[in-house]
Amino acid sequence: MTYISKTFVTVDIVLFKEEINQKRILLIKRKNEPFRDKWALPGGFVDENEDLLVAAKRELVEETSIVCDSLEQLGAYGQPFRDPRSHVISIAYLATVDANIVGVAADDAKELAWFDIANLPELAFDHAHIIVDAIKKTKS
Repeated sequence: MTYISKTFVTVDIVLFKEEINQKRILLIKRKNEPFRDKWALPGGFVDENEDLLVAAKRELVEETSIVCDSLEQLGAYGQPFRDPRSHVISIAYLATVDANIVGVAADDAKELAWFDIANLPELAFDHAHIIVDAIKKTKS
């Protein structure tokens, strides 16, 4: 009997920018279910035979039009039921970009906005947890 995994891999991108006395984070409003119309980190599924970092850069460009070559791996998030569709493991990436970076929502991102990290909206999936880890990492 052949075993076929029902586990999938995604990437999520935590993108900060420093403004005068304020740290902001990029979020997208989801166009599709699950969590349609909820705010989330940009990201998505890793394609077959695709490198994780390549997937993170691709998803960031597809959803925000932002090119970022300084992504670094933050961590892996694989808590069962973090995604209602299936068991999904996400590899999160982190970067800080220049204050003049704007971005444009595209692909499955309905909107895009930069939020003050002290005033975040309700977030999809376990993205609040990922963001807390990213904030801790940038403070250390």
